[in-house]
Amino acid sequence: MGRVTARLDDLPLRDDLRGMTPYGAPQAPLSVALNVNENTHPVPQHVADDILDAIALALREVNRYPDREFTALREGFADYLGHGLERDQIWAGNGSNEVLQHILQAFGGPGRTAFGFAPTYSMYPLLTRGTGAEWIAGTRGHDFVVTADDAARQVADARPDVVFLCAPNNPTGTPMGLDVIEAVYDATDGIVIVDEAYQEFAPRDERSAVTLLPDRERLVVSRTMSKAFAFAGARVGYLAADPAFIDALRLVRLPYHLSALTQAAATAALRHAPVMLSMVDEIVAQRERISATVAALGYQPYESWANFVLFGGVDDPAATWRALYDRGILIRDIGIPGHLRVTAGTEEETTAFLDALASVGSAS
Repeated sequence: MGRVTARLDDLPLRDDLRGMTPYGAPQAPLSVALNVNENTHPVPQHVADDILDAIALALREVNRYPDREFTALREGFADYLGHGLERDQIWAGNGSNEVLQHILQAFGGPGRTAFGFAPTYSMYPLLTRGTGAEWIAGTRGHDFVVTADDAARQVADARPDVVFLCAPNNPTGTPMGLDVIEAVYDATDGIVIVDEAYQEFAPRDERSAVTLLPDRERLVVSRTMSKAFAFAGARVGYLAADPAFIDALRLVRLPYHLSALTQAAATAALRHAPVMLSMVDEIVAQRERISATVAALGYQPYESWANFVLFGGVDDPAATWRALYDRGILIRDIGIPGHLRVTAGTEEETTAFLDALASVGSAS
């Protein structure tokens, strides 16, 4: 007899998870993959060599559990962020998604709510529901901008336990002023998360939300090494917050959640922060080149402080996505009608995308 395979619906899954779709961006072996906002520049060879040496040293003691408090790594992140931060204000995890999950495990959960201004990062509602909380979607104004007054009003009306502020926003690239963050913080008694995954691509004279942390014990600023640091495969995210907030996260983290190899690799990479970040200016230049060229082709690019460009005026996003795919270019249809999103890659990758888009045809 043939083996009968169970279906998901046959399992005693939690009722609130039924019908949900897991996160997933298309993966395909194309020569130009510009769909998940990776840093497509490789880690410089001399930096990679130093990271390999650090991992080799860590391997000598891999029979022992790693430093549960990942002390050296937290010190490295505190030094990198600056502004007088100390290691007891830093937390880290296996990618910023795990860091955000820790926050929701500690401050979300059944009977609680999390709020964000849609469209925004698609993992926020998935993480929220995965921890048993309810997701509430707010709205954005013209060109996906959120103003301080409107943000405060929406948050005050929703009364969420956790607020997500993606700054700059994914998938739109929209900047978010510190006045918006301050207004939201004052409008709620809940936790306010400022997700600065793309902060390194913002103008250098713009202040980080890290500067707002003093005397705001409910404010947290999360970052990642996946983007500007070209470290997506290493899976390292981190945050800065009040020391009491860090203590709360210890209640929900798994034992020894950051491996010794991850700690060694990330600590070594941080030692080379200026070199690792030297590619940011090139990525920003390609971002601006994309914006200018898609505009010349008749599309509508939106202001972006991230490493990608969202552009509108696409009559049939699915057809345009497929036409680019057939030309060896992978970008992202993020579900906003009439829009597509493309990562700013190397100069060669950007040229390939723009040439392919031009061959598809200008916007009508």
